[in-house]
Amino acid sequence: MKNILEKLYAHQHLDREEARRILIGISQSEYNSHQIAAFISVFLMRSLTVSELEGFREALLELCIPVSLDCKDAIDVCGTGGDGKNTFNISTLTAMILAGAGKRVVKHGNYGVSSVCGSSNVLEYLGHKFPRDSNSMTADLDRAGICILHAPLFHPALKSVAPVRRDLGVKTFFNMLGPLVNPAQPGYQMVGVFDLKVARLYQYMYERFSTNKLNHNGAKHYAILHALDGYDEISLTGNSRVVINGVEKILTPEDFGLSRLSPKCIYGGSTVKEAADIFIRLLKGEETKERESVVLANAALALQLYHPDRSLLDCVAQARQSLDSGQAYQTLKALIN
Repeated sequence: MKNILEKLYAHQHLDREEARRILIGISQSEYNSHQIAAFISVFLMRSLTVSELEGFREALLELCIPVSLDCKDAIDVCGTGGDGKNTFNISTLTAMILAGAGKRVVKHGNYGVSSVCGSSNVLEYLGHKFPRDSNSMTADLDRAGICILHAPLFHPALKSVAPVRRDLGVKTFFNMLGPLVNPAQPGYQMVGVFDLKVARLYQYMYERFSTNKLNHNGAKHYAILHALDGYDEISLTGNSRVVINGVEKILTPEDFGLSRLSPKCIYGGSTVKEAADIFIRLLKGEETKERESVVLANAALALQLYHPDRSLLDCVAQARQSLDSGQAYQTLKALIN
C-alpha cells in the first residue's frame, strides 16, 4: 500500500489492473483501517479516471456472490447517493411504481452512508427480509415483480471498508461503484449521479460496455441523470441533464407536464421512521402532490427506456396509473409478505 499511496500523492493515476488488485487486497484484509482511509481520501480530493473506475468495478464483480437470474428485461433504478440533499427515498419508490406498472425490477441497494436513510434502511424498517439466494429472489420477482439485492449480502469485499466509510461519513468512490456492480446485471438501468463529472464517467463506462463487451457486461439500455442543482435524480427543483443510450438532453419539469418545486418539498426527514412514513403515505396516495410528482417524473423516464416512442407525458400517465390504482402499494405488500 505504501508504494500505491506514494504514487497517488505524487498525482499519478492507477491503471485498471492496479485498481483491481488494490481493491482485492482491501477485501482480503491486507491493509489496516488507516491505510484504507488514506487510500479512500485521495479520491475525495480528485476525480477517478475511467481506468480506475473500471478496475474497482471488475474487482467487486469478481469477488461478489454470483446470482442466477434472467434479467434481460429487468431494470435497476438507483442513485449514487452523496448529493448531500437528504431527499426521501425517490429511487426505491420509483422501483415500486415500475413494478406496479408491470416491469421487472432487480434493485441493488444498501444502507445509507452519507444520508439518513438508504433504500435498505427503509425496506428493512418496513419488514422486508432481504433474499440471499437466486431461488428466493426469483420467488420475489414472481410474486411482487421486484427483488432487492442488499449489497452487503452479495459483496463481502465491502465488509472491510464499511467501518471506514461510516467513520468518514462523506461520499466516497464506493458511492459511484454501487450502481455499476449489481450482481444480477439487469439489461436496463437508470442511475442518478451527484455531479456532472461522475455523469461523464458513467457515460464513458456504458459506451465501453456496448462496444468492447467487457466482462460482466453492463446494462444495454441505460439512462444517466443529474439535476443541475446537484440532486442525483430528477428533482423537479430545476432542469436536469440526462443521457439516454448515448443521447444527451436537458429536461425541464415542464417536459413532464409537472411544476417546478422548492427543495424543501422533497426533504426526506431526519430519521428512518420519518422516511418510512413518507414511503407508505406516498404509495397509499396520502402524500403531498409535490413528493408524488417527483417520483412520477423519475418513473416516467425509466418507462421511456422501455418505450422510446412514447412521450414523457404518456409515461407520466402510465406511472400515475400504477400509483393511483394501488398496484405500486400492492407491490410493496407482496414483497414484504
